[in-house]
Amino acid sequence: MDVNSGSIHVVDDLVYTMIQALDSLDDENLFRCVLDNDEIKAEPFEKPGKILKETFPDVPEEDLREAYAEISELIEAETLFSEDIYEQYVEEFTNRESVVKALCLHIAHDCNLACRYCFAEEGEYHGKREIMSYEVGKAALDFLIQNSGGRYNLEVDFFGGEPLMNFQVIKKLVAYGRSMEKPHHKKFRFTLTTNGVLLNDEVIAFANKEMSNLVLSIDGRREVHDLMRPHRGGQGSYDEILPKFIKAAESRNQMDYYVRGTFTRNNLDFSNDAIHLADLGFEQISIEPVVADEKEEYAIRREDIPVILEQYDILAQELLRRKKEGRGVNFFHFMIDLSGGPCVAKRLSGCGSGTEYLAVSPSGELYPCHQFVGIPEFLLGTVDTGVTNMECRDKFKSCNVYAREKCRTCFAKFYCSGGCAANAYNFSGSIMDTYDIGCELQKKRIECAIMMKAAELTDDSAEN
Repeated sequence: MDVNSGSIHVVDDLVYTMIQALDSLDDENLFRCVLDNDEIKAEPFEKPGKILKETFPDVPEEDLREAYAEISELIEAETLFSEDIYEQYVEEFTNRESVVKALCLHIAHDCNLACRYCFAEEGEYHGKREIMSYEVGKAALDFLIQNSGGRYNLEVDFFGGEPLMNFQVIKKLVAYGRSMEKPHHKKFRFTLTTNGVLLNDEVIAFANKEMSNLVLSIDGRREVHDLMRPHRGGQGSYDEILPKFIKAAESRNQMDYYVRGTFTRNNLDFSNDAIHLADLGFEQISIEPVVADEKEEYAIRREDIPVILEQYDILAQELLRRKKEGRGVNFFHFMIDLSGGPCVAKRLSGCGSGTEYLAVSPSGELYPCHQFVGIPEFLLGTVDTGVTNMECRDKFKSCNVYAREKCRTCFAKFYCSGGCAANAYNFSGSIMDTYDIGCELQKKRIECAIMMKAAELTDDSAEN
């Protein structure tokens, strides 16, 4: 993989090893010298050839020349050892106009489950149980329209707690949003996240009409799910929600939704949970690692990393096998666009929390994202006043892969874009740092995603 261009090359062992050998040479300008100097071009293999023949004494010179020629072509095409063109945009990117494109509406700071790993303290978010009023939600949509600049598509997530505890207000807000689209030349894309307890035919019909995406929370196997996502009385919720989720997924033709789970130290064999969900018929699956203080018995620890990395390998191989058999499913963290990829802004800063993406509390307070809600130092303003805490906002504007030292030399930096600011803050005390365990897992997911895409491309090439 060439980090700066995003190019992926499927090569044989000789070329792979040769690239490593040449990259490790002291003369870092060797390739450029070979390509650009007329005198050396007359015999382009002469200088590196001597070194390569010493490095690969058992490989015929003809094979070395051919492999080297292929590498030289890739360098000349700027798809290997390409220059970093992104850092030059950092200052312009940091000083860009703040345009809000997405809101996470905390429609309900209340929940009807008692999930053991809930970062929102069972929906309370460091405060009291609270429901968002229609008036606050309406003001939030007005704020989004007014601060979205020339953007046409606007994203609004109905989040909680459990959003369906405030379903009537959700319906009214969607209707209001739709009424504002034509006058302001905007298009709202609504998303609903639900634990499924209150999901019914009315909600499914409404979601299918109005929601661009539906997120259904289920952790996998019954014993795994019920352990971590019980009712307040301790009884499990798996049997209660599963038939509803199956119905919702089928009603959406297995598109525009995710069953979204969380794995903990209690189910480090989470590949079995993903496979379980696939066996139930779900085709859009996401299972994320829990992020919790290591004092919690279910928290992931450093010593768990090797097991988790192996699980991603197992899952990647299984999903490849199923796809070949015509039973393919999409696993969220393995979905990477290698043909185009994200824009420069996305590569540099990811989700855009604190600038392009904000969270709104039930009382109308603005925060950088849902994980910062209720933390006083991250209060940005309100839907009525707009963003007034410019110092905090500007810190998030400066948050990019080049502002994080650990990201600068990471091969995955333009795929994860520096990772989650909230996780970095919770584990290091700074949004400019990283969550190291999360980094290790993210790098593995990206590695698996690239492997799967490369395997698919080579299979297609062989068939053709």
